[in-house]
Amino acid sequence: MASRTWFITGVNSGFGRRMTEQLLERGERVAGTVRRPGSVDDLRRTYGEQFWVGHLDVTDTPNVRAVVDRAFAELGRIDVVVNNAGYGLFGAAEELTDEQVVAQLNTNLLGSIQVVRAALPHLRAQGGGRLIQISSYGGLATNPGASLYHAAKWGIEGFMEGTARDVAPFGIGVSIVEPGGARTEFRFDSLQLAEPLTAYDDTPAAMVRGAKDRSRLPLGDPAKMAARIIDSAGEEPAPLRLVLGSDSYRFVTGALRERLAQIEPQETLAASTDWTSES
Repeated sequence: MASRTWFITGVNSGFGRRMTEQLLERGERVAGTVRRPGSVDDLRRTYGEQFWVGHLDVTDTPNVRAVVDRAFAELGRIDVVVNNAGYGLFGAAEELTDEQVVAQLNTNLLGSIQVVRAALPHLRAQGGGRLIQISSYGGLATNPGASLYHAAKWGIEGFMEGTARDVAPFGIGVSIVEPGGARTEFRFDSLQLAEPLTAYDDTPAAMVRGAKDRSRLPLGDPAKMAARIIDSAGEEPAPLRLVLGSDSYRFVTGALRERLAQIEPQETLAASTDWTSES
């Protein structure tokens, strides 16, 4: 396979860091973005011009377009664009502050949307490419105490699935990655927890208050997950969804079966509201 160039947001940690390390080791080029300058200097020293770095906070929409435009201009062609930047926010809806709500949606939903919008003109002009969105099983299933996180993930899944239909005629493939719990910094460093309300002490929503407990490690191996994501970019056609982790598979399939069980008995009721000549 010919060497490719990747654009990945949030390469200083999590899946972004794991993917970047593996890609650079394979000899591929990576354009990575970070919020904290200097956080990937070790990779810059090791890989030099093979690793392009841009400073980007995905909530800064004008800068999103500027950084994406500069990456395409300086690197000539980018084959794969990966939306990875994001963080977790757990807590019942009324436990969250207004600022937490806005920041979560601006980062996990609107930030990803703007990266895609900035990249699409370039991908169309070069005759194709691949968009990969790091989502979560939480984009298809829900848990108590994570309503805003789910809102962002369900929203970006709808956007990416709809966009996949729009851009297929241009040779642009779209994949949504549905990881389960993984042993990355997501759970222990970047995760934000709401200030608890005593009203929720004995409810299912209180479960997330222990999410940073390091004695309960997630199942997923981030290095293996990163490798599967990288491999998916070579599949044709692009897999619309990539489920990673046995926990993700269990949660997603269970949620879809439950949804069908709720909806399928309503077929007659649904049809009863159609317009007829007797209406």
